[in-house]
Amino acid sequence: MAGAVFVRRLIYRARTICYHAYVPTINDVAKLAGVSPTTAKRAIRDPARVATLTLARVRQAISALNYEPDLIATALRRGHSNTIGLVVGNIVEPFFAELTRAIAYQVRLHGYNLIIADNEYRTDVEAVHLKQFFGQKVRGLLLRSGYGESNLDYLQRMSLAGIAIVEIDRFYPDSPYSHVMLDNRQCVFDGVRYLRELGHELIAPLGTFDEVINNEERSLLFPEAMRHVGLNVPAEYAKVIRFDESEGYQLTHYLLDLEPRPTALFSLTGNLAQGSFRAIRERGLLIPQDISLLTFDNYPWTRLVTPPIDVIEQPVQEMGRKAVEILFSLMEHRHPDRIIRRRLPGVMIRRSSCAPPPAKAL
Repeated sequence: MAGAVFVRRLIYRARTICYHAYVPTINDVAKLAGVSPTTAKRAIRDPARVATLTLARVRQAISALNYEPDLIATALRRGHSNTIGLVVGNIVEPFFAELTRAIAYQVRLHGYNLIIADNEYRTDVEAVHLKQFFGQKVRGLLLRSGYGESNLDYLQRMSLAGIAIVEIDRFYPDSPYSHVMLDNRQCVFDGVRYLRELGHELIAPLGTFDEVINNEERSLLFPEAMRHVGLNVPAEYAKVIRFDESEGYQLTHYLLDLEPRPTALFSLTGNLAQGSFRAIRERGLLIPQDISLLTFDNYPWTRLVTPPIDVIEQPVQEMGRKAVEILFSLMEHRHPDRIIRRRLPGVMIRRSSCAPPPAKAL
């Protein structure tokens, strides 16, 4: 009975406080619970050190007032917030959408929040997000770096301020930070070998290496993988493009105009493959009777079209889990100089979009 009376009085006093102050403070909580502000703070931050009855009173006051802790003030006191920053290449691409979801789940399990941004594959856009994350005092950073002038100097500033950094999917050349990556060498070599074993000699990549626009491992490795199976990349195939569906579409039209045209296309991302598939269909060509198509990324559309597309599947969930695991290991064990690097294998999924070239088909 006495407890019920206390609760009614608590609610009445809470309404009185809220009438005069729209945003309740920790002092309001303390006053309503009949404790000191120090005790109220301790009840929130370290409840095990507060007596059971006192803790109950503080929690009832918090509930009655709808009190929300000032996370910004807390971050300023601690020097960091319980927040992780994530920068991806393009949030609307299925790979990054799935990666973001996997990371968000793992971060939530650790009791942290996640702030997400995409750099549009551009380091100038990325620099803006890094400064915002620094100002918001994130505790850790997961970064898929963009293309252009490096932000390594600013990352060093963040690291010296105690922010743990892990790169994912791509890392800056000469980066000193931990990273989680697909084993691109294994995947590119497997893909080229697969097409060569089918009898293809004219294999065109969708994307050629460039120091500024596309300094991507896969495009860098492709000529080496071709030489490994005794082939070269014709000079006319060497076109530098951005990893964008429209550029994959345009490059495919260009390649199909060549004489002789390629008998197989190797797309370095699922996004490029989508544009390529559209261009092939517009030309009235059949896959794989007229041209074979192999791509990275097991996107949903690759299973739904006719024929279903042969893909190299990335272990996206495992990449996200492993990246968060490494990040929190660096944060919790306070090893800012520790470098952990992981390469995860891809899996070839053979469907119906690759076959021997027309002249060699039975």
